[in-house]
Amino acid sequence: MQENINGKKKILYFITKGNFGGAQRYVYDLAISLPKNKFEAVVACGDGELLIERLKEAKIKTIQIEELGREIKASKDLKVLKNLIKIIKEEKPNVIHLNSSKIGLLGALAISYLKFLSIIHNTYPIPHSVFTAHGWAFNEKSRGALSKFIFYLGHYLTILICNITIAVSEKAKRNIDFLPFVKNKIKVVYNGINKFETLPREESRIILASKDSEKIIIFSISELNKNKGVDVALNALALLPKEIKQKIIYVVASPGEERENLEKLALDLGIKKIIRFLGFVPDAKKLLSGADIFLLPSRTEAFPYAILEAGAAGMPIIATSVGGVPEVLHDMQNGILVHPQNPKEIAEAILYYLDHPDKQKEFGKEIKKTILNFFSLNKMIDETIKIY
Repeated sequence: MQENINGKKKILYFITKGNFGGAQRYVYDLAISLPKNKFEAVVACGDGELLIERLKEAKIKTIQIEELGREIKASKDLKVLKNLIKIIKEEKPNVIHLNSSKIGLLGALAISYLKFLSIIHNTYPIPHSVFTAHGWAFNEKSRGALSKFIFYLGHYLTILICNITIAVSEKAKRNIDFLPFVKNKIKVVYNGINKFETLPREESRIILASKDSEKIIIFSISELNKNKGVDVALNALALLPKEIKQKIIYVVASPGEERENLEKLALDLGIKKIIRFLGFVPDAKKLLSGADIFLLPSRTEAFPYAILEAGAAGMPIIATSVGGVPEVLHDMQNGILVHPQNPKEIAEAILYYLDHPDKQKEFGKEIKKTILNFFSLNKMIDETIKIY
């Protein structure tokens, strides 16, 4: 791969949304962590401000892609495709790194078009192309059959067109690598995190639970959408004995379009008083020190940062066995795994932890050891640079 005129390799990241979920966190970590003397990072994304704001603070060049949204809309997507081609031509990157389903396919089509131009005119050097699959859209429970099929086909085309695809877990790789011609194009690189500081426990507990800070705090850091399964968690809490409900509070940090529906569900289930939605909390991981149990009730995941952060904080964890979660959390060894969409199992896991405080400490200690030893940000960066 040739270097730019400044002696650095330019990496152009594309991502569909500009909020700050797991995929955006991944792009942010890569963009700010690449060695500055060897790489130049540029990030292009669709709607959303948080990612762009944080990248600007880190002095990373950003580009807003107009009309890029998550849903499939042919007229808008054609405009986006033309915009992507224009951005690639102007930026002249050495590497194009596509992230998430929608921009993955559109970016791959833009690369194909430029390859065609290169063959015809022999004028444009084609960048090395990488696609990171942050989960597969065809696995999302909320999508209809047609949408799932379109995304399935789209993922396959994206993998075929790009030079290499990064899967963030072995499960994510197995979901697609049985298809023809793709097995040798997929490499697993796990997400990784740096060590981080948490707030003092009592300060965190006041922020999390306010006047209920003396209660047992069950905590989730989760976008409020259907895939994250917070509704399943609410149904689980409703199953707990009355005397247990009086002792606990469930706190969720992060915004999302399902908040109003979830608040209504909590009211209907008669548990509104023990539920607290904090909305967006900057660096919510700093509050982990104040919680007693961490809960990840997702219907689907790729390889969630929330598990890594809760584990690094030494939290006793309850999580659904989805995506790559079982590759880091081993049932009854360093946490408790439950089946997705199973409120009864979540309720039983909560009761188990409350009845066995020794297991809370033991599992918390073991998961912390696992995260710090095997899932560091430096390891993720090094393995990604090798792919570039």
